[in-house]
Amino acid sequence: MNTSTTLNGVTITPPRIRRQEEILTPEALDFLRTLHQEFEPRRRELMQRRHRVRAKIANGQDPTFLSETAHIREDSSWSVAPVAPGLEDRRVEITGPVEKKMAINALNSGAKVWLADMEDAHTPSWANVINGQLNLRDILDRTIDFTTPEGKEYKLGGETLTDLPTIVVRPRGLHLTERHLLVDGEPMAGALVDFGLHFFHNARRLIELGRGPYFYLPKTENHLEARLWEQIFTRSEEYIGLEHGTLRATVLIETITAAFEMEEILYELRDHAAGLNAGRWDYIFSIIKNFRSRGPRFILPDRSAVTMTAPFMRAYTEQLVRACHRRGAHAIGGMSAFIPSRRDHEVNARALDAVRVDKTREATDGFDGSWVAHPDLVSVALEVFDGALGENPDQRSHSREDVVPDGAALLQIAGTEGRITEHGVRLNIEVAIRYLESWLRGNGAVAIHNLMEDAATAEISRSQIWQWLHHKAITDTGEVISQEWVEHLVEEEFDRLARFDGDRYVDAREIFEASAMRDDFPTFITLPAYDRYLTDQDPARTLLPA
Repeated sequence: MNTSTTLNGVTITPPRIRRQEEILTPEALDFLRTLHQEFEPRRRELMQRRHRVRAKIANGQDPTFLSETAHIREDSSWSVAPVAPGLEDRRVEITGPVEKKMAINALNSGAKVWLADMEDAHTPSWANVINGQLNLRDILDRTIDFTTPEGKEYKLGGETLTDLPTIVVRPRGLHLTERHLLVDGEPMAGALVDFGLHFFHNARRLIELGRGPYFYLPKTENHLEARLWEQIFTRSEEYIGLEHGTLRATVLIETITAAFEMEEILYELRDHAAGLNAGRWDYIFSIIKNFRSRGPRFILPDRSAVTMTAPFMRAYTEQLVRACHRRGAHAIGGMSAFIPSRRDHEVNARALDAVRVDKTREATDGFDGSWVAHPDLVSVALEVFDGALGENPDQRSHSREDVVPDGAALLQIAGTEGRITEHGVRLNIEVAIRYLESWLRGNGAVAIHNLMEDAATAEISRSQIWQWLHHKAITDTGEVISQEWVEHLVEEEFDRLARFDGDRYVDAREIFEASAMRDDFPTFITLPAYDRYLTDQDPARTLLPA
């Protein structure tokens, strides 16, 4: 049965979600349609450009610092916009999906910033897209609450918005579409839907409450994509009558190509730029994805062995701090994915110690703040950054001019210490399938073995399996990673999973095998999964590569 409706030129294809008319107002749809018509053609061009660049890298052409933008890097006179209200102190940022319980916990955590995640920790089902936007509105109205089936209540603390962490929304990446909203039969970009709805409904309210419309931009691959976002921001401010530069954005540097264009990205966004973030997990995935067919020099060991002390990761983070502080921007450290255990004191102690070491390294390197994934880690990270910053809100005066931009260091992948083990192969299989199963049920962030897994970490797991298989890598015990052996391990790990009524493990396994064990390599695991399982298309059709 056709349930689609068309309003103000936008076709809404799925069945109605409760309260969706509060979000999909005629005025908001007008705004989304405007963004789509003005910027969708350029977005598509940039997505095609990504494929061309990846093909060049696969064929042996390494990324490099751009000669055509050297004048931007060499010009010391420019800087980004002044710090916006509510972003003065970013020493600890907590991340999490825009789901009621986790949102309330994050906002009550004592962190300085809450990254409201509509991307890697968020399954973009239609219900989640609409409810996430409703939750963001309800937070500003202070009407959000949640009660568990057992009767435990969750409510916002503090008295006003300024008593809570500053809200920074991460929309979906530019590569994702929202197939439930169509203009002239063409799906909108998920990024513009997430950005546009939050901006349209909440920008003025946030300003009235002493903050502003702030965003994290994921999966950016080059300065031309940053330029597109700058144009979107400028047009959006004009559309609702805000002063130019009111909006602020922090860009996640989580692709190898973006690492060579950090200053250019800040330059393109300079009127709206708030900083850069070291998105470590997606960055590792980007390394594997781009160099997966380039031979043994680019093969990484077990996921757990690829730490921030690996030479290529050290180069990436140090050069990020240098780029930010040269231009007056905040440098925000990466995610600590450890999840404390309130039942196992030994596990808890190890997690806290690991977080303390991680945050101490970042603070010493000059970062202005960092991410955690769990409220219990906020105090540890605060303690470290309080000690490093003292009375200062940031470390932007810590210029890191001792760091020299070095393209070869960014590609020093072969210097990563560690081994490939059977345990690592099995863990990748388990994590990818368990995460995908949770994602298919609508949960985009899941704790597995005391680590918070999201789409980025699942991407590392499946892409390592693909790369090891295609290069017939050898484990530390001499086992060749062959198709037959991995199929055997998949069967064993699948049999160990704790199955339950209504689980999605069969579907998750199919997605994993299609993206990790065949010749085709989907650029993102969530693309075919979204097309097959989260839209109105026939679920029985063949799973196609993205």
